[in-house]
Amino acid sequence: MNGAARTSTRDIARAAVRAELAQVAFELFRREGFENVTVNDLAAAAGVSRSTFLRYFGTKEDAVLDAVDAQGGRIADALRARPAGEDDWTALRHALDTVVEHHRQDPIGALALSHLIMKTPALCTRSMEKQNGWRPVIAEALAERAAPSRPSALGPLVRAAAAVDCLNIAVDHWTASDGTLDLDDLIDEAFAALAPR
Repeated sequence: MNGAARTSTRDIARAAVRAELAQVAFELFRREGFENVTVNDLAAAAGVSRSTFLRYFGTKEDAVLDAVDAQGGRIADALRARPAGEDDWTALRHALDTVVEHHRQDPIGALALSHLIMKTPALCTRSMEKQNGWRPVIAEALAERAAPSRPSALGPLVRAAAAVDCLNIAVDHWTASDGTLDLDDLIDEAFAALAPR
């Protein structure tokens, strides 16, 4: 077996353990409340030591929000894949489908996660911090789409921030409706409110 295969197998095993720990944490937070659960509680529920748990997740918040980090890169990749002639705002709206896909595939799980984040100030704050990290990545993808005659560092960053805010407002409304409203329609409505006229 070569080194690449070993690394790949190790990475797969690590990702599986990480996913299992995150699921155990999520279920415990839902049942007991985020503030009532300690890292020691999480480790015990998962059947691992505290140090093992902390090797996978540095904080309780990260056990819930770990997947949020990668979403900014996925949005940027989807943005780069949009047709070149498409306006930035339309391209941004479609690029957000990479985030919304989880809500479509597992609406019950996504709704439970959204409720947990909304009712937990520490998770709300950490989620916003992570999403702030998306902005420069998305802005860079937007800048790559721009014509050479439109060199602007500020414009793509503002559009990226606005798109993320549109997503958040739509998800907040979707969560408040207990998933009865259509998330895609809410995002479309939020984007329409800021569309160039």
